[in-house]
Amino acid sequence: MAQPYIYTDFLRILPDWARELAMKYGSKTANLYILHGNIRDFLPHEEREGEFVFTLMQKYISEVLFGNQDIIAFYDRSDGVSFCTDEMRSSYERAMRARYPEDSAGDFFSTDPEKSFFYLEKYFLSRISRDKAKRCRMVLIIDYAETIIPGGDLLRFSDADRYCLVTLQRWANNPLFTEGDVSVILLTENLADISPRLAASPSTVKVNVPFPDEAVRARFLKSKAASEEGILLERGLTPEGVAAVTSGLNLMNLERLCLESREEDQALNLDYLRKKKKEMIENEAAGLLEFMDTVYSLDAVSGHAFVKKQFRTAAKAIQKGQLEVLPMGYLIAGPVGTGKSFMVSAFAGEIGIPMVKFRNFRSKWQGVTESNLEKALNILKSMAPVAVMIDEADAFLGDRDQDGDSGVSNRVFAQIASFMGDTSYRGKIIWFLITCRPDLIPIDLKRQGRAEEHYALFYPETDQEKVDLFETLVKKLKFGVHNFSILDLFRKFHLDVSGAEIEAMLIRARQRAVMDGRTMISREDMLEVMSDYIPPLYEREIRLQNLAAVLECTSRKMVPKKFQNIENVKILAEIQELKTLLRERG
Repeated sequence: MAQPYIYTDFLRILPDWARELAMKYGSKTANLYILHGNIRDFLPHEEREGEFVFTLMQKYISEVLFGNQDIIAFYDRSDGVSFCTDEMRSSYERAMRARYPEDSAGDFFSTDPEKSFFYLEKYFLSRISRDKAKRCRMVLIIDYAETIIPGGDLLRFSDADRYCLVTLQRWANNPLFTEGDVSVILLTENLADISPRLAASPSTVKVNVPFPDEAVRARFLKSKAASEEGILLERGLTPEGVAAVTSGLNLMNLERLCLESREEDQALNLDYLRKKKKEMIENEAAGLLEFMDTVYSLDAVSGHAFVKKQFRTAAKAIQKGQLEVLPMGYLIAGPVGTGKSFMVSAFAGEIGIPMVKFRNFRSKWQGVTESNLEKALNILKSMAPVAVMIDEADAFLGDRDQDGDSGVSNRVFAQIASFMGDTSYRGKIIWFLITCRPDLIPIDLKRQGRAEEHYALFYPETDQEKVDLFETLVKKLKFGVHNFSILDLFRKFHLDVSGAEIEAMLIRARQRAVMDGRTMISREDMLEVMSDYIPPLYEREIRLQNLAAVLECTSRKMVPKKFQNIENVKILAEIQELKTLLRERG
């Protein structure tokens, strides 16, 4: 440990997670620690007077937190047992040869945990001294802990897995380890990957290592800029500027970003950073998160005036930094084809923050689903501020009472609900639950403190609203259209259509024009398409979706006039009738 510092000064210069670990270690109340999260990254350490060095986790623990003193051993299934210094290794080997002369020296350093843990325990116990003055600190760092004590049902454990689990549980509760200053540190990226019998044990200390914040990213980039290789920056862009737009990337990603920039002879600029950030985060998330296109603002949305006004008010609050007035999340309801997803992405574009969409994180393999979700949530924390879209939320999220999957769905639901309700992320992680069946979303997620604001989008009611939507879609699709009155055609056919259906009509009309060798859509094209239009055969489903959305509205201004005078009791009765006709339960 750096000698010039007294203990309190040393704690002050540590990052929060390392300070927590050091204080828990200093309290002498635990033997077993689990470090999880961003453990495969460079870690910053302030040596003195604001100078930083960056090192990897094992070196950070051994050199920074424990200063290479006493006994520091490492174990993983690939390398077996190793030590921080040659002197420590030699001392261990001499002690084991003296005690077990008949055993092979290779067994002392074996990759087999049953052999290695046996010898390490005997060695640690032999070094415990009753004389406090002669006592030494002993630390065992076990990397890739999920390969030693994997998550999942105990019935599926191999004999070796059971041996490791029992051994670690015994070490965690061994008073000799506590008195003798023997500590075991497990490293794993996801807490859900290791046995819950150990992860959830009150005898273990769990410490999350977060992704680097903007200040740490800036320090790392400044150190890279000052190095011999340097970094390529567009004129006017500084390391601090790069750090500001790379939330969600860890220092390993930034290192790779700088190397790729030099390899491609491409100076770092905002477009390059945006492209690389999207690519790296999607790779980091291993397909669990997908970046959404947020090139449009709310100006590109036609109709839905009340909802747009509410979103613009929220956008102003975000831009002014008044995050405390923002809801934790939004429930966006409405029948299919009303542009719910587009509205949400336009809002993200309005406030200029990235938006990601949850992809399927569920797996048939036990424990993988929870691990995938933990990884995705950790990335979201690092990306803040970020908008999170969950489409088809009623099917995607499930509920607390699902059966048939050994409780996985219950645990996933509880994990998401708990994360959504964490008020420390208010205004930083904005949730959007999108659904055409809000009645199927559990109240746990719709209550205050989670998806607090409930908005609903409906089909255009008047012919003029349909015209406005038509003109907006023409601009969005960048189609050329001759000057004619589309209002006359809407009046002629009295079509009850959604935005998605109007867009489909435009695409058919465009196709007709192209097949005829023309670039512009004519009145005749639209007349042909609209006269050929057949209303959908799922009227009951659309009616049910409309009624469910009406019940979710938190303002009458959102409710179409045709529904405003219907009492909620009658709406509920009709919903129940429609569910019966559609053979739905409940």
